[in-house]
Amino acid sequence: MIDADTTWQQACTALAGGDYETAFGVLSAALDEAMPAAVGKGKGAAVSPVAARICVYLGSLHALYGDGAAEQLEATLAEARGLNPAVVSEVLYLALSAELEARTRGPEAVPPSEAVREALDPVARFHALCALALAEQPQVALDIHLGAGELPPHLRWRLRSWQADCQEQLGHTADAINLYAEAAHLAGGLDRAVMIQEQAALLIQDGQPEEAKKILDGARLLYGSKQAINPGQINPGQINPGQINAGQGEDEGLNLATWHYLRAQALLQMDQADAAYEMIREADRLERQYGTPGYVVALLTGQILSHLGQQEKAITAFEAALKLAEDSDRPYANHELGVALLDMDRPVEARDRLEVALNEPDYPYQPEVLADIAECDYRLGRMPEAQLAAEQALAQGAVIPASLVLGSVALDYFQLDEALEHYERVVREAAPDSRDWIIGHQMAADVMAQQGFPNPAAAVAHAQQALDNTPESDDWHGTLQDLLARAQTLMGNQDGRMLN
Repeated sequence: MIDADTTWQQACTALAGGDYETAFGVLSAALDEAMPAAVGKGKGAAVSPVAARICVYLGSLHALYGDGAAEQLEATLAEARGLNPAVVSEVLYLALSAELEARTRGPEAVPPSEAVREALDPVARFHALCALALAEQPQVALDIHLGAGELPPHLRWRLRSWQADCQEQLGHTADAINLYAEAAHLAGGLDRAVMIQEQAALLIQDGQPEEAKKILDGARLLYGSKQAINPGQINPGQINPGQINAGQGEDEGLNLATWHYLRAQALLQMDQADAAYEMIREADRLERQYGTPGYVVALLTGQILSHLGQQEKAITAFEAALKLAEDSDRPYANHELGVALLDMDRPVEARDRLEVALNEPDYPYQPEVLADIAECDYRLGRMPEAQLAAEQALAQGAVIPASLVLGSVALDYFQLDEALEHYERVVREAAPDSRDWIIGHQMAADVMAQQGFPNPAAAVAHAQQALDNTPESDDWHGTLQDLLARAQTLMGNQDGRMLN
């Protein structure tokens, strides 16, 4: 006689080893045997609690495949109801129903009840947590008491992954990073690689590219292993530049594309743009081989090309990203395209793109867009408009780009004290050795020279910092050497001695 819980344990043993085919086979064979003999599978109204329970367990397995298996999950739950109407009161059925609704309705879904969230069955609590995370109720999900050790092995790393996703929704990046590390530790094969890549994505977002690169290098060794990730194991927070397909080769190829994409991001943050370009080219190749070109790969390709000074190619990449972008991503692509056009000194075209991005009320970088529009207006000779847009951008928090524009406008009006104030603000706010920081020092030294070096020691400091970071091939190099020499001479005269 078939026992549903024993069958589930057998399926979990297969799942612990990543053998999904065997797990489905075990459950399906048991379901066939447990069906009422008089009616056959799915054909009658005979009650079979055992068969209904096995259907619910099959639903738990289908749920691991995410949105792509929503129809299968719905059909399995419907079959369970047909086999035993009383199953609708069981906590695992209710938890899976809540997860299905959350996948289809998002935040509008009815959350699982308190009884389900506090059920004795840990698998039911796991699916309740998934439902709440999908319904954008991360704190309620995290409040569910559930230890990884209570769950079958195949759900333990997934629990940590979903908890990480919830912490990420709440903006708790450090907690999410740690939870993804735990998920990686509990997972194996490509599952582990994917969790490491999730962790790396957050490290990059958190400004820790060196640490991200380090763990990504370790994850690369996991590719080629026998245990392959299944498509439904991707949780909503994962950065994945392509469409996951069902075959093992496609899964591995697309996850490897993600690996190259993330490593390119890390290398770009580390100012290794040439190496980043090689990584993103391979990500693009893998996407095209195993799926379809993706928006994020095209966007990062443009960013890397911009960093390399290849603006025409960057514009082509950003235009490709714009075509691939969903509505929520379009302002990012338009913003990047506008900046690239501005770098090509095409302010009219750039302003058109930037205006489109500015008109998206939910775009989080509107102050930066305003500052870029101010730069367009400045280059077009529209000084009042440039100043107004830059002042608005400064008030909204885009301090560095707005200050650079305001400094330029003040210089054009020969308001030297005001210009110096703006450039010194850039120096204070910009990251040391960054492009904006160097420009701030260059311009501050130049303004002080135009003022007649009222403070030669400050002029020396600005000129020396700028000179140390300006290549000899740059036109600024000779100018800075001259400014430095003049300021040093004045300092020497004030001190009664000459400086070298």
